[in-house]
Amino acid sequence: MLEVGNGGMSIEEYRSHFSIWAIMKAPLLIGCDIKSASRAMLRILGNKEVIDVNQDPLGIQGRKIRSRADQEVWAVPLSGRRIGIVLWNRSWSRAPFTVSWRELGLAPSAPMLVRDLWLHKFVSTRQRYRLTAIVSPHACKMYVVSAQTQSLLETNGSQWSMPAFLP
Repeated sequence: MLEVGNGGMSIEEYRSHFSIWAIMKAPLLIGCDIKSASRAMLRILGNKEVIDVNQDPLGIQGRKIRSRADQEVWAVPLSGRRIGIVLWNRSWSRAPFTVSWRELGLAPSAPMLVRDLWLHKFVSTRQRYRLTAIVSPHACKMYVVSAQTQSLLETNGSQWSMPAFLP
């Protein structure tokens, strides 16, 4: 059950908690008293773009693809040849993150569309080679990355190959 709104965490920690549950395809069962939840909590619990990652019809669970000290990178393949990404900073200080397209099984030089699911906007429309971000303490960034054209994703014959981070 989700802990969002139950007290004991910051807004950033609640966003991180919700993001990891969403990318893991965990059931999004609200565990707080919804009648007394603040607007901030309702915005977290009602983030349609994050919920869409959780409910994606491809149905594949996300996984941690990298962990270094207090920095974790999570990824999940999504329908429509997209990939969901969470950059999670569990430390007490701001941290830089970089994820290469190759780590995600994408063509390295492909220009990608990168959408920030918490800011509800495209942060890059022609990002090449990698995604970089500075993440606040105990916070996360959650993105959906998609190719600008079908030919930019690595292929296996006529079928899209599953991302390299899958077992």
